[in-house]
Amino acid sequence: MEITVCNIAKSRLETIDINITEDNTTWFKDIAENRRVQMLTDIEGCLLISEYNYDYPVLIYDVTRNDIDCNINKALKLKEAQT
Repeated sequence: MEITVCNIAKSRLETIDINITEDNTTWFKDIAENRRVQMLTDIEGCLLISEYNYDYPVLIYDVTRNDIDCNINKALKLKEAQT
């Protein structure tokens, strides 16, 4: 499926083709402890961070879910450090 993402490395929006599956994505329920991150997705050695808002998902190069231990706080810190 094609989605529009914010590519931080290129400082622009771009459309990518991605297949979101159980193998490459960790989903987080919108519960009291987590109202920010909806899912973390690995795509070709990059990390896609999708939040529970209307912002575009953020694509970060050279990082995977394993690199941040699928940790929501680490993902948000990584995103903030990149922007």
